[in-house]
Amino acid sequence: MAAAEEEFEVSAVSQGGNGDESRYSDRIGSYSKGLPHNSLGEVEPGAYRRFLEAVERQSTEAFENVPLGGDQALVNPMAGVAFDLEGVDIQKLACPASPELASATRAAEMVELYWMALLRDVNFSAYETDARVTAAAQELSGLTAFSGPRDGSGRVTGINLFRGFASSDRIGPYISQLFLTPFAYGQYLMDGRITTFAAGADYLIEPGAWLACQNGQGPFGKPKLDGEPRYFRNGRDLAAYVHSDQVCQAFYNAGLRLYALGAPANPGNPYLRLSRQTGFATFGPPHFLTLQAEAALRAMKAVFFQKWFVHRALRPEAYGGLVHMSRTGQASYPLDPSVLNSQALAETAARHGSFLLPQAFPEGCPQHPSYTQAHGGVAGACATILKAAFDGTANWESLAGGLMESSSDGLSLVRHSGENDSLATVNSEIEKLCGNIALARNFAGVHWRSDYVQGLLLGEAMALTILADQREIYGEQFRGFEISRFDGRVVTV
Repeated sequence: MAAAEEEFEVSAVSQGGNGDESRYSDRIGSYSKGLPHNSLGEVEPGAYRRFLEAVERQSTEAFENVPLGGDQALVNPMAGVAFDLEGVDIQKLACPASPELASATRAAEMVELYWMALLRDVNFSAYETDARVTAAAQELSGLTAFSGPRDGSGRVTGINLFRGFASSDRIGPYISQLFLTPFAYGQYLMDGRITTFAAGADYLIEPGAWLACQNGQGPFGKPKLDGEPRYFRNGRDLAAYVHSDQVCQAFYNAGLRLYALGAPANPGNPYLRLSRQTGFATFGPPHFLTLQAEAALRAMKAVFFQKWFVHRALRPEAYGGLVHMSRTGQASYPLDPSVLNSQALAETAARHGSFLLPQAFPEGCPQHPSYTQAHGGVAGACATILKAAFDGTANWESLAGGLMESSSDGLSLVRHSGENDSLATVNSEIEKLCGNIALARNFAGVHWRSDYVQGLLLGEAMALTILADQREIYGEQFRGFEISRFDGRVVTV
């Protein structure tokens, strides 16, 4: 009763988009993939009206009446109006407005995405020496609206390029140890290698294929695969992983790895003070491993509410169409000139023959709006549950004997040697795993940096409310979990 009443009393919050939907009558700043479009990729007005009517009515029947431009269905808008009896109602969590179409912030995010596409096949271990990485870092350093990590002098460098927003993301190698450490999946042995995409395989760079994709005209082919299993080396490997992963897969595996390594429990675990009992269904591995799935599902519903019923932000591939039409003179759109005149765009056109954003997936982005990111929401929620399970301050080198990274060919693991490796902890590797998972979708070309950041924070907020609810219902004497949030604040839940 106490848990239910506490959630019932949570106040409603103000929800609002960035204004692009009403600002542009042709809806160029809003998500419309899967609806019919004209030759420029602009959505058919009547179809978008029917779409907004469905958003207003919030019913399955209304979305069934939305006209489609092809055979690809809209992905699960009704998830955004679901309710759960545990955790805060999803409509009581809010995110800041997504960057506006014409803003310098949106343009800077797009410049980053062009560079991420150009550098998909460059190994992270080469980021401090590769000339193309240096060019990307220099251009992003010069964009005052760019919100990615910088060093103490305000520069983007090969060390912090494409890294996550949490300070722990910049400790050690790019790839989290929770992706690389071998582990056992029951009786199955997993060595950390994956099936990845073939180098150089980019999609939707031809205007005709791009337009058909915007209309949802499938079916789409399968991505070209590398015939050799490899450890994560580069952005393409990360993109391959998030093309077919299932919900909390990476974080469930991370939990198995941490338990196998003997990672110490969160100091708040009540069984640390008991000698004749141990946790299992409560405060043991089954509790925390399965709780990740609970938190992930609720976070995903919160994300889908923001996607479909609040922001309806356009995807990067649609913005790339606006860039292409503007640079080829077929139309004029209100885009910040920093993207139109960028080195990243010039090199993209030189390599591919168009100004479209190269996609790592043949089908491009999924058929749901961009903001916020579902992978980010799941990552933020699952990371919070892992932080409740384990002592995040435990030193990684003491736990696992050092930090590893992939060899240049991806066929073996080698020791990483960096100035700040000794600072790596269980929490830093959990948070880096979040960045790897969420930014992998950006390497694929399907999400913005702001999607990932706000998705992660939304998932964290949802998971904290679930932990707060559960605190009321344990039989054990429980003082609460001590959890370090992504912004560095330590809270007791």
